[in-house]
Amino acid sequence: MIGPPFTIQGSKDSVNPIIIELKDSRFEYIMKKIGLIIIVVFAQLGCNIAQRPVGLQDYFNTPEVAQRAEAIFRGMTDEERVAQMIVASSGNLGKPYEHVKPLIKKRKIGGIIFLSGDPNAFKVQIDEINAMSAGWPLLMSMDAEPSLFNRRMPGTPEMPATNTLKTDEQIIGAVKVIDSTLHHVGFQQNFAPVVDLSADNEAIGNRNFGLTTDEVLPRALTFIEATQKDGIVATAKHFPGHGRVAGDTHKKLVYIDGELTEVDIYQPLIDAGVLSIMVGHIAIENNEKYNTDGLPSTLSRVVVTDLLRDELGFDGIIITDAMNMGAVSAIPHCGLLAAMAGCDMILMPVNEEETINEILAEMEMNPEFAQQVTESVLRILKLKICLGMEFNG
Repeated sequence: MIGPPFTIQGSKDSVNPIIIELKDSRFEYIMKKIGLIIIVVFAQLGCNIAQRPVGLQDYFNTPEVAQRAEAIFRGMTDEERVAQMIVASSGNLGKPYEHVKPLIKKRKIGGIIFLSGDPNAFKVQIDEINAMSAGWPLLMSMDAEPSLFNRRMPGTPEMPATNTLKTDEQIIGAVKVIDSTLHHVGFQQNFAPVVDLSADNEAIGNRNFGLTTDEVLPRALTFIEATQKDGIVATAKHFPGHGRVAGDTHKKLVYIDGELTEVDIYQPLIDAGVLSIMVGHIAIENNEKYNTDGLPSTLSRVVVTDLLRDELGFDGIIITDAMNMGAVSAIPHCGLLAAMAGCDMILMPVNEEETINEILAEMEMNPEFAQQVTESVLRILKLKICLGMEFNG
């Protein structure tokens, strides 16, 4: 029991003002102590929340992740911010490592996709890159679809084609093998699954899960959930649909003629928490609402922002398909146009530094675009935070 610091005797029937004053003083002292304890406790809780480990499940709607991203963003130059959007290539089918090294050292890229090569050599290279880019973490990615897995990294465990995976058990088993290899080598993002609806398109072939939404959707959901539970970023592709078109965007621009018959599959994937969606180099014609005016969807604000971002409500990472593909590479300023369309990450731009400079120049003239770039970079930083990456200096 807490009493006054000392007692003053007085008449039983009288009120001693000195006693009242002392008791009031003691009450204030106790309340201040309680208040201080509450403040310390809540401050400690706040520190624990701010510093607690986070994972991919924390990407959407987690205020402390957003706060960390904003703090990192404030410490960057505009050039460093835009560089987060650039994904260079390496490997047998990518650019020479000697081209990529200076970009890493000058902080001119935010990630690297590895295109075909020995997994042991990739691991050595990624370890070297991580040491070189300490404090400036890069997102390492690969097209590790089941159908492409062994071609992208020869010598890895034998993997069946995607279209032969029918049950949850088969899909989860394949994902476990893929993710185990990706983690071992040093990758954090898989540009899979393919959710296009066709077996006829020459670019897709056996790379998807079936012919119809009823076949593809549940299998894609299982693949995405298993991948992201393993701490690897899944990427649904190729928005708004590459299955029911004629031709191959690696070689030329292809067209959706009329209705978007494959786009409905994306809403359930978004609702289920897919973290990344890749937009294909697919033009849309004879569609009053979504006509791309002869440009690929990657360069169309109507498709990327109006449809994918706003109508479907996707707030994850939007990434282009490779910008060196025949459908897009000859279009002047294609990297800038993809950013202006609303893409967060520009995959394999023809010239990385030129793309950065063009985006920076447009930001100077266009405050709305500058704000859009800010939002893109913050999305990327949030993803890296959720992957456990650390920034400094």
